[in-house]
Amino acid sequence: MKNIYYIGKADLTLEDLEWIITNNIKLELSDEAKERIHKCRTYLNEKMEREKEPIYGISTGFGSLCDKSISKDDLHTLQENLVKSHACSVGEEVKPVIIKLMFLLKAHALSLGYSGVQVATVRRMLDFFNNDILPIVYDKGSLGASGDLAPLANLFLPLIGVGDVLYKGKKREIGSVLDEFGWEPIKLQSKEGLALLNGTQFMAAHGVFTIMKAQRLSKRADLIAAISLDAYDGLIDPFDDKLHQIRPHRGQIETSNNIRKFLEGSELIKREKKHVQDPYSFRCIPQVHGATKDAIEYVRSVLITEINSVTDNPTIFPDEDEIISGGNFHGQPLAITFDFLAIALSELGNISERRTAQLILGNRGLPEFLVADSGLNSGFMIPQYAAASIVSQNKMYCYAASSDSIVSSNGQEDHVSMGATAAIKLIKVLDNLDLILSIELMNAAQALEFRRPLKSSPFIEKLVKDYRKEVAFVEEDIVMYKEIKKTVAFLNRMLVADW
Repeated sequence: MKNIYYIGKADLTLEDLEWIITNNIKLELSDEAKERIHKCRTYLNEKMEREKEPIYGISTGFGSLCDKSISKDDLHTLQENLVKSHACSVGEEVKPVIIKLMFLLKAHALSLGYSGVQVATVRRMLDFFNNDILPIVYDKGSLGASGDLAPLANLFLPLIGVGDVLYKGKKREIGSVLDEFGWEPIKLQSKEGLALLNGTQFMAAHGVFTIMKAQRLSKRADLIAAISLDAYDGLIDPFDDKLHQIRPHRGQIETSNNIRKFLEGSELIKREKKHVQDPYSFRCIPQVHGATKDAIEYVRSVLITEINSVTDNPTIFPDEDEIISGGNFHGQPLAITFDFLAIALSELGNISERRTAQLILGNRGLPEFLVADSGLNSGFMIPQYAAASIVSQNKMYCYAASSDSIVSSNGQEDHVSMGATAAIKLIKVLDNLDLILSIELMNAAQALEFRRPLKSSPFIEKLVKDYRKEVAFVEEDIVMYKEIKKTVAFLNRMLVADW
């Protein structure tokens, strides 16, 4: 059915995830997934009946308590206690879209059949997803090593009838919501609490959200840069395809192609120039924007591997009659990758702010601060300050979280990834980039008006015309923060397909 996605039928793709989230698609377990989950659970039950030796996390305590054996009568309590005690996430509430992605990614990982959970447990996760019953999860508390323990514990507390959820726009205790649906809390069996809490789904969900938006912002940066280039009376020569074929980085070639396409038919770009070179922030757009595109593509490839992986511990191999304790929950592959992406996205903002600064200098026939009567009017002086401030903040967020580690669990977990921290600051870089590019568009559209009667390309002229319906040309000083907000809203309504 077109409005249902069957978990576990095939590998997840980022296109799948965007389609599911954007179109409010419902989830169901595929028959293949149910069979795998049931097979693994049955194997584990039988293994527990005959096994005499303790198995980590199944008949022992956790972390540094791994040497403490637990009686069979207490295995349910052990798993519930694990979820309750680990629900220590604090800070700001995680975005609802990321909560839904966490559910989806965890359900898919469990559907691969190496975790020993009940089919009923995964089905309840999908019930929550499909009915927008969203647990309250906070963004701080994970070291990104034994998986995202604290935020995942908050995510799965409601499955056992504890904790708060957001439902129909209100924060409610889960008990009343379960009653409304006639559902009983899930009774966790051996290993299940650990399977739910071990894993990288908090980190990965942030990464998926970032990549979906980063791909749009990357092309948006090209479009706005093209408007700035034309408004600055820049040269098209640095975007000649011959130049990029002899340094054939894929992102560089794509960026130069985009700029040429956006400026096709422009009177401004074709006119004779008095200058022979542009500043780097214009001349090196393909190289800088292109490197970011390549970084996004690399991170995308890492995420595809991660979201189709088993990242809990221990891992159960029914066919081989083995239960292996390892470290697939360790977030280092994501932590390093997210730090890399933060740098790449930050650079889009860095070069954007420099183009904004060039536009307000009063060069190349443009008035200082892009107003006709500067002095009496400050014009676009201070939006550049705002952009510079945000760029500086992004530089701070480019500190590598993955270069840090803090010992936990009494020394048992003595190297951690800090991948969750990398994920959180990556979102902040992304949100800041949205603002920086919006400020550049404000300046570029303003500068373009001083080139009249000459016109840019038909494509850009149409975009600016649509933009002017919401954000007017500035004749004299007005309150600027409202215009920045309107510009952000305008850009976020645009679809990549429209470009």
